[in-house]
Amino acid sequence: MAKKSMVEREKKRQRLVEKYAAKRAALKEIARDESKPMEERFKAQLQLAKLPRNSSATRLHNRCQLTGRPHAYYRKLKISRIALRDLGSQGQIPGMVKSSW
Repeated sequence: MAKKSMVEREKKRQRLVEKYAAKRAALKEIARDESKPMEERFKAQLQLAKLPRNSSATRLHNRCQLTGRPHAYYRKLKISRIALRDLGSQGQIPGMVKSSW
């Protein structure tokens, strides 16, 4: 199990990303638009830099929803390999059988 503080920090980042997504997208669009004057584009860049750092989607890290583990994460299932193996062994995942030989 990951530390609760790390899991909560990731949840906080997710909330910030959702909160600032529209504002961030609008400012990026202005900054990229070459038809706008240079001063306006530069102002948009400055406003973008003033937004919270954790509101950027690149700051997010995938974590297992059951354990909070950051490594060996299956995106399709949103859980780690260890949690997947445990659920498979318990028979919680249909069609999945732990092999033994």
